[in-house]
Amino acid sequence: MTTTRFAPSPTGYIHVGNLRTALMNYLIARKAGGTFILRIDDTDPERSKEEYVDAIKQDLEWLGLTWDRVERQSERIDMYVDAANKLRDAGRFYEAFETPTELDLKRKKQLNMGKPPVYDRAALNLSDDEKAALRAERGDGVWRFKLNQARIEWKDGIVGDTSIDAASVSDPVLIRGDGQFLYTLASVVDDTDMGVTHVVRGSDHVTNTATQIQIMEALGFDHPEFAHHSLLTGPQGEALSKRLGTLALRDLREQGVQPMALLSLMARLGSSDPVELRGDMAELVDGFDVARFGTAPTKFDVQDLFPLTARHLQAQSAEDVKSELDALGVPADQQAAFWDVARENITTLADLQQWWALCQEGAEPLIADEDKDFISEAMTLLPEGPYDADSWKSWTTAVKDATGRKGKGLFMPLRKAVTGMERGPDMGALLPLMKVVRARG
Repeated sequence: MTTTRFAPSPTGYIHVGNLRTALMNYLIARKAGGTFILRIDDTDPERSKEEYVDAIKQDLEWLGLTWDRVERQSERIDMYVDAANKLRDAGRFYEAFETPTELDLKRKKQLNMGKPPVYDRAALNLSDDEKAALRAERGDGVWRFKLNQARIEWKDGIVGDTSIDAASVSDPVLIRGDGQFLYTLASVVDDTDMGVTHVVRGSDHVTNTATQIQIMEALGFDHPEFAHHSLLTGPQGEALSKRLGTLALRDLREQGVQPMALLSLMARLGSSDPVELRGDMAELVDGFDVARFGTAPTKFDVQDLFPLTARHLQAQSAEDVKSELDALGVPADQQAAFWDVARENITTLADLQQWWALCQEGAEPLIADEDKDFISEAMTLLPEGPYDADSWKSWTTAVKDATGRKGKGLFMPLRKAVTGMERGPDMGALLPLMKVVRARG
């Protein structure tokens, strides 16, 4: 069975970069009728916070990305201990004691000599006595996985045939000096134990993938199918990394972005298929193919979400947005009519407020100097409300007959006088909803 996972660390809010990874893994699982796991990577007790665990779940639920089960790495430490012991027994795990300063000096020396800045494996030459002395002086060391220095190859679901020379990569640290298990080992154990068959993640993980393939082989496991999507950039190609904090999903939600607008964009962005607004999750699932994504950096512009949001809202019924209409105080018997008028003229649901305020309170008239006498005469011909579907036509016909104006010279000044705006909904539909027309005399 196809099994995928989304594995966020609860150290902050989900942003659009995280969403891309989550959505791809979700769509692969759902298209195959498989399992989608939400795995909370909370092995760092100092940075992991329960409030972020809750926030991650809330954001995914808002988008409709439902998971089949939740796993937490903090509850699986015993399995990581067992895996570490197996690697030690196999001669693939060793303790190293260099300080960060010492490692930095080694890297600089290697670079000056024109060599790749990889760990020199000096710790492998330490005697037991030397290790004991260093341990007494510095505390426990880190534990590194000893790579086989051969080429690591796999067929990537997006990149295609991929090859990494292990000799150009440092032996990865899998356990810190304080005993904390790092992502590289914990993820290997989890992916194999949970039967994960497909892993989609960012292209910044390619080297991680190479080392994890060797770790899986050392533990006697087959590796899942990997695919590495391109990283997002800003609209001008600039790095998004410094802006991701302002692109958290909850911030986009606060700005009025609709879930299906966001999902429709992210399900196609960076692929060879055009972005198309989808009506529901089933359409997204049916139209998804990870192989159609490219490797080039992918430009993301948050402003692209708002036209999609507007189009999504235009396709909704009054019943779909009933809670918002209720919150505004729109009477139940007027909701359908009000929504039909407003939905073509809003970008987000927050824009409904100004249209309902117009209906309830009217607007300051917008009258050009040359139209003052015309509007004054026209307002004497406007009967007291309430108005109906024929009121606008009857009034404009009466004004036309009385003043001789017609076309844009007739309709535009009247719209501006009644609504305070140059454009908007069909006046024949809007006027019956308006309680007050202030532009009198």
